[in-house]
Amino acid sequence: MARIKYKFNPKSLSFERIRYSIRDYLKGAIRFLFAGLVVGAISVAIFLSLYKDPRLRIAERENEFLKTQIEHMNDELDTLSLFARDIQHKDDEVYRAIFGAPAFPDYLRKPGIGGADRYRMLKGYESSEGIIETKKRIARLQRLLVSQSKSFEELFALAKDKDKMLQSLPAIQPVSNKDLTRIASGFGMRIHPIYKIMKMHTGLDFTAPIGTDVYATGDGVVESADSKLSGYGVHIVINHGYGYQTLYGHLSKVLVRPGERIKRGQLIGQVGNSGISSGPHLHYEVWVNGQKVDPAYYFFSDIAIDQYEDLLQRAANANQSFD
Repeated sequence: MARIKYKFNPKSLSFERIRYSIRDYLKGAIRFLFAGLVVGAISVAIFLSLYKDPRLRIAERENEFLKTQIEHMNDELDTLSLFARDIQHKDDEVYRAIFGAPAFPDYLRKPGIGGADRYRMLKGYESSEGIIETKKRIARLQRLLVSQSKSFEELFALAKDKDKMLQSLPAIQPVSNKDLTRIASGFGMRIHPIYKIMKMHTGLDFTAPIGTDVYATGDGVVESADSKLSGYGVHIVINHGYGYQTLYGHLSKVLVRPGERIKRGQLIGQVGNSGISSGPHLHYEVWVNGQKVDPAYYFFSDIAIDQYEDLLQRAANANQSFD
């Protein structure tokens, strides 16, 4: 039975019975329903925050596992990249230097990848960015290893031919110089004997009487035997292959001809005083891939270690060249 309610009427100073219309009942029902919906929504939200669908939990766990594995893979790629760069450095600075080979070209070490977007199928997912970046790093490492493999193929070919290469290196002194007293001027800035100014001296000067025998310092082919190069006078240039050439200047006599194949230690000419020269001597140069280098560092086949150190000291202390 519905409970009867009353309200006080201040005008009549008496209590009057409250009578509800159908509209009042509808409003009450609506308010009650709305309050129930609010309470229900809050209850559902609390429930969902505390309880998750097992499938959702599995998906979140797999996603977290995927992110962790991507991080681990990138850490491993960091290590592999360090190893690859170390191999590349040794290839250019050590292995190729031993064989006198030029550095492997950068455009072959880092070839580009053309065409359409290779990773478009990986886009549109939560982990897309991490996966795509990892794939790119793997691709870069693959390209580097492929190019390094090609570089090693070249080195293997040189290694198979190493006996010939070692015989071709300019590894002995060009004149008989057992006591090393014939070295008069070394490689570097020296006072020019004629111009009396500091000038780059690009070889070694060996003092010797006119007619002293001059020998080839390595196997090779005579590239030129003439006096066309200004200042060198009568001279010989030998191409030893593998990027090496040697020059023998200020000669009095040439005993070989262009195109002739010669052996290390073979007599090729005689000391003279031709060209721009202040006295009888042999001017000797070593070129590596077109660059003139200090010949003293290549005399390792005909002198002992203590003699070699003495040779370097003598070459460094000479202040004036003969040409």
